[in-house]
Amino acid sequence: MLELHCHTTYSDGMLSPTELVNAAIESGVRALAITDHDTVSGWDEAFSALRNCEATAAAPPELEIVPGLELSTVFRDRSLHILGFYPDRDQLVPPLTERIEGRKRRAQEMIDKLAALGYDIELPQMGEGMAPGRPHIASALVRAGHVESTREAFDRFLADDRPAFVQYEKFSAADGIRLLRDCGAVPIWAHPFLFRGAPVKQVLPELVEAGLMGIEVYHPSHTLWQAERLKEMCAQNGLLISGGSDFHGIPADCKADEYRSLNSLKVSIDLLDPIKQAAISLKN
Repeated sequence: MLELHCHTTYSDGMLSPTELVNAAIESGVRALAITDHDTVSGWDEAFSALRNCEATAAAPPELEIVPGLELSTVFRDRSLHILGFYPDRDQLVPPLTERIEGRKRRAQEMIDKLAALGYDIELPQMGEGMAPGRPHIASALVRAGHVESTREAFDRFLADDRPAFVQYEKFSAADGIRLLRDCGAVPIWAHPFLFRGAPVKQVLPELVEAGLMGIEVYHPSHTLWQAERLKEMCAQNGLLISGGSDFHGIPADCKADEYRSLNSLKVSIDLLDPIKQAAISLKN
């Protein structure tokens, strides 16, 4: 009952940290990682929500919150995401500030491209520490009436190689892994089979050499065959195994068969302790 990949309104999730914590408790999640894109700003609200539940519920919830993030990097000119668990917040926040500013610049470039194509949009006001991304722009396109769904927004404008797409500012995967490790975080490659720059087997050795410590084996996009191959790669390279639903919420235009709910993958809680121990070793 492990969820090590979830997003909140501090990046591109649809639920606030409080709502996510409540949903996790209702879904029977035992350990919930807050892994917003390039920000740790949702942690405080999540911890506060859990304390409130523990103080007011008739039976205290069996939920542990795992502090984390999903770092946006580039490998061979393609987006590659790295999850980081248990970082030292004080060390990580300063370099993350520049990553968030880079996300804002990227979002504005995409907005400018859309305007040049004749599709003016306006993003909602975002609070400090919130990281804008393509889902925010897709939602703005829906609100403006330019498209009927967020999926259409991606298919027509925002997906890789579409007319309004803008790549992340250059921040290499190797630099991202080193940053996470320097801040005491366990770096884990998120949804490897979604990477479009090269086959997983070609990429993995370079990431391991840079200090990668694990792979997200269990993800909604991975087939059973792919998950088994990733488990084999973990065994061969001495890497940790992670997993989660990559939960963002329930889009209004989402079909039931396209939606993965919290706890849908039923990832074993036994995978968490080795990640905890690895984080302790990094800090010692």
